[in-house]
Amino acid sequence: MKMITAIIQPEKLPDVKAALFAAKVYKMTVSNVIGCGQQMGYHETYRGAIAEVNLLKKVRIDIAVNEDFVRPTIEAIIRGARTGKIGDGKIFVTDLLECLRIRTGEAGSEAIG
Repeated sequence: MKMITAIIQPEKLPDVKAALFAAKVYKMTVSNVIGCGQQMGYHETYRGAIAEVNLLKKVRIDIAVNEDFVRPTIEAIIRGARTGKIGDGKIFVTDLLECLRIRTGEAGSEAIG
């Protein structure tokens, strides 16, 4: 079992969701987050004052998958999120030690579905 976490541009979320659904990956958790990376932010003028904005709006997608869905999930995220520009995002894959379904008490691969 793996936990796949992707940080992407907010406007790419519909494309990533469509690519995931096409890859038969339907279960995900989506959060609005802020952060910075290689983009380094930007400068904005507000009422004559220059403000540095270095924490940018991003979307975080968390998906728990069984081993056979790891590669298709990663490829779907890349297909939906890639623009070829700095700021497309990152994908992190970590081992998932345990998963429990609260409603039924199922554990492991059966709980992920």
